[in-house]
Amino acid sequence: MRLDFDPEFGEVVLSASAEELAHLASSVAQGEGLLSSTSPPDGNTLAGVEVNKSSGPGVLVHQDAERQLLVITGDSAGRAVLAEDLQAMATAEDGGHLHVDYYPGHFYLAEGSLSLVVDSPHGGMPTR
Repeated sequence: MRLDFDPEFGEVVLSASAEELAHLASSVAQGEGLLSSTSPPDGNTLAGVEVNKSSGPGVLVHQDAERQLLVITGDSAGRAVLAEDLQAMATAEDGGHLHVDYYPGHFYLAEGSLSLVVDSPHGGMPTR
């Protein structure tokens, strides 16, 4: 798994194998976990993802700059939606990417969430 923070666009790009995405989806659904990056942290490369439960409302995706982690916290309903999206990327058999972007009135992301781009393990754009 690799996590690159782009400060210009305020987004994190997550690249991972299908197994790593499935593990992240499971951690998000459960509301706990610490997954390490396979790339050493440096500058804008993060050390991993930490998942925590909270009372919400919604899911907050943010960066812990001190620990160089992407942190995902949220209520069970919001985490369930994000986990389903991550699992769908893990099991998709074609390419593409998933954008997880906050906008006012978003149904599960909390205000202040960073944008998250999840690359397909198969790369490129989907063939469908």
